[in-house]
Amino acid sequence: MAHTLVIVESPTKARTIRGFLPKEFRVEASMGHVRDLPNNASEIPAAHKGEKWANLGVNTAKDFEPLYVVPKDKKKVVKELKDALKGADQLLLATDEDREGESISWHLAQLLDPKVPVKRMVFHEITKEAISRALDNPRELDMELVHAQETRRILDRLVGYSLSPLLWKKVAWGLSAGRVQSVSVRLLVERERARRAFRSGTYWDLKASLVHGQVPFDAKLTHLGGERIANGSDFDESTGAIKAGSKVKLVAEAEARALQQAASAGRWQVAAVEAKPTVRKPVAPFTTSTLQQEANRKLRLSARDTMRTAQALYERGFITYMRTDSVNLSEQAIKAARSCVSERYGQDYLSPAPRQFTTKSRNAQEAHEAIRPAGEVFRTPGETGLEGRDLALYELIWKRTVASQMADARLTMLAIDLEVAGSTFRATGKRIDFPGFFRAYVEGSDDPDAALEGQEVLLPALKVGDVPDCRSVEALSHQTQPPARYSEAALVKMLEKEGIGRPSTYASIIGTIIDRGYATLQANALIPSFTAFAVTALLEEHFPDLVDTGFTARMENTLDEISTGKVRWLPYLEDFYKGEEGLEALVQRREGDIDPGHSRTVALEGLPCVVRIGRFGAYLESRRVGTDGEEELLKATLPQEITPADLDADKAELILRQKSEGPESIGEDPETGEQVYLLFGQYGPYLQLGQASEETPKPKRASLPKGVKPEEMKLEDALGLLRLPRQLGEHPDGGKVQAGLGRFGPYVVHDKGKGEKDYRSIKAEDDVLVIGLTRALELLAQPKRGRGGRTALKDLGTPEGANEAIQLFDGPYGLYVKQGKVNASLPEGTTADTLTLDLAVELLAAKAASAPARSRSGTKAPKTAAAAGGGAAKTRAAATKGAAKGRTTAKDPGAVTARKTPATTKTGRLRASAVRVIKPAGG
Repeated sequence: MAHTLVIVESPTKARTIRGFLPKEFRVEASMGHVRDLPNNASEIPAAHKGEKWANLGVNTAKDFEPLYVVPKDKKKVVKELKDALKGADQLLLATDEDREGESISWHLAQLLDPKVPVKRMVFHEITKEAISRALDNPRELDMELVHAQETRRILDRLVGYSLSPLLWKKVAWGLSAGRVQSVSVRLLVERERARRAFRSGTYWDLKASLVHGQVPFDAKLTHLGGERIANGSDFDESTGAIKAGSKVKLVAEAEARALQQAASAGRWQVAAVEAKPTVRKPVAPFTTSTLQQEANRKLRLSARDTMRTAQALYERGFITYMRTDSVNLSEQAIKAARSCVSERYGQDYLSPAPRQFTTKSRNAQEAHEAIRPAGEVFRTPGETGLEGRDLALYELIWKRTVASQMADARLTMLAIDLEVAGSTFRATGKRIDFPGFFRAYVEGSDDPDAALEGQEVLLPALKVGDVPDCRSVEALSHQTQPPARYSEAALVKMLEKEGIGRPSTYASIIGTIIDRGYATLQANALIPSFTAFAVTALLEEHFPDLVDTGFTARMENTLDEISTGKVRWLPYLEDFYKGEEGLEALVQRREGDIDPGHSRTVALEGLPCVVRIGRFGAYLESRRVGTDGEEELLKATLPQEITPADLDADKAELILRQKSEGPESIGEDPETGEQVYLLFGQYGPYLQLGQASEETPKPKRASLPKGVKPEEMKLEDALGLLRLPRQLGEHPDGGKVQAGLGRFGPYVVHDKGKGEKDYRSIKAEDDVLVIGLTRALELLAQPKRGRGGRTALKDLGTPEGANEAIQLFDGPYGLYVKQGKVNASLPEGTTADTLTLDLAVELLAAKAASAPARSRSGTKAPKTAAAAGGGAAKTRAAATKGAAKGRTTAKDPGAVTARKTPATTKTGRLRASAVRVIKPAGG
């Protein structure tokens, strides 16, 4: 029987759409892109293996013709789609409506080569009404969008594959460069440089606690003798002194103390009262960028997690398409939002007229509507049935959309000036006359004080001449703070402001920066590594345009103009890559000028040594006179927790001294008589009981818990950590309960015997050294959470011969099983009730067998069900083990060694077939 074949990207989207289509429609998923440029040498077709451009995947001599291949893991999908097309009388390509979706549809049309009519079906929300409208209004493929996406892909490949191999040779193996990635890293490095150059300043001011008519209020010193008092913004960050030309008074401690006494004993009198009415208007509905920023601030979600969650909500029909630069709302959405306001808050809270917002982004494009709840009627968060992260993000979107159609908030800003002892103090407050949209939503900020936007700060009813009572006066010392590091939200905001990259790519860019070791995420701050400093310095010196924000923004603008047909794509690529000033020639010229020794050195002022990038990370290097009077080269690994901004002369000297003289003891263990040492390693400070010797080659060691400062470590706590794990007692179900400290922090574990163990992380409020059995049992009773904080739906048990249990989770793309680091999706039709342990083992074994083999690694694969029961996994593990044999590991932390392989030429240059291990990042 003939049918209409509809192809979408994911199984979740397919399941949702299937419910809105007639029975004669068949919906299949392409699982994302079905074709791409080759990722490694093994994917290059035999006909092109010998070509010089084959590894690049783009024939630059033939109009930049891309070499598209079907990845190994997509061959089965393509076959299934071709089979589904055989009985079809029409093909509808229903991928997402942006450039990426248009590109996927084009690739599908090219690859499937259908003999039936082909149409493009687009929609920005998955509801019955939207799907019906899309069916009635199909269109042709938009080739300008396809060319724009293809040009971006080619451009990213040219930049990534030209610069990344250069970084491998000149800095360290495995690094990557990218059109947007490298600019983003430079922004992080520039902020860290500013923190390093920062010099703190000290200033004093006074805070008074007053009362009038039984209403307490606070006031701060603003003027002394008619001069304004200096605050943090008046200091020069590079000197720690007041900025030149500033007409302010810097109050010293002695003066502050004297004024404190005078003000405490003096007569306070109101000199001025000001009440200024003001209006706050609601912010626009979410775009991709503002959603990432606000979810990071309010929900502490990374950009990557925000986009994963938003995509799941979209594909399940809860929100509109999540990749958009537009703040526009359709008439349907405005009507739905205003209906919510009327029903929930009343007519008084409805804006007098429907609000429309104007997009301010310089490169606004992609979808045509803001991110909002889907449908003609908005479901309230409580009506969705969502939980956890899904519910939190939906509620954020719902509140922001509804608030956009609410009335303005009306406030009165209050200020009272008070005089005492020749000085002026000011009390500030805020009265909310009408909350308006504050009832639904207050925008967050990186500034914690901004969270008080919707809260009142009331002052007593005072008039000029009134004399309030003074309860106390405090003299307060302040230190100016260095520039704050970028949070994910702040970096996304900066990239969008500068017009760098597309908001839809920010999540993957930030993820790549972290994955490649250019930055770590600590306390929601992105901290650049020493490697980031080295790579940024090399690019700034030799390829300045590629890390210049202005150049990158202009490139982005041109790419957008290609999508509208204003600029032709081929001449643009020719100009960028070819010719004397093109990237190809520039890389060839510069490669010989770059000294690897210089490019692996990070220049930091004020250190008694230099920082270098080695094979195993950053290390310190210093030339010193040894005990024999001869000059020697001293090298010491830098702990990963030390950041470029925090590394000063004292820290460097301590690490080098410990390397040359050995560690200092912090006390003796009364039980063994051994000394307890505090040492610094690659992964941070750690404790060691006794010295290594022939009798004890591996003395007992323990890492310091997160947040514990080495200088504050006491002998009692050190001994407690060294004696972990602690036995807490017997579990009611049998087996022992212990508390310990592992790679991911403190934990409690139920040892059930026969190798079966059940772990839970210890919460921040608990102490691994004092936690008892009762609290441990409480933690063990809580559901186990998977990656991303998801709770397991079901524990299937531990297969025979394996070390880890298999669990079932519900993720953004449907149900999946997980064992260790291996995940496998459930086949369509399999439910949580019908899933068995044997089927889970088969799925995980198949997934492990299809995963790309790791190379340049001597570590053993985790023992999963796939490894226990799958021959392919065993074969791959054996191959990895065999590849590792004979490899020499340099003990010198700074050594960068090369080893010959069959894929290496006599000159040491990698052949195309050898460049296959690490994929350079584009974008």
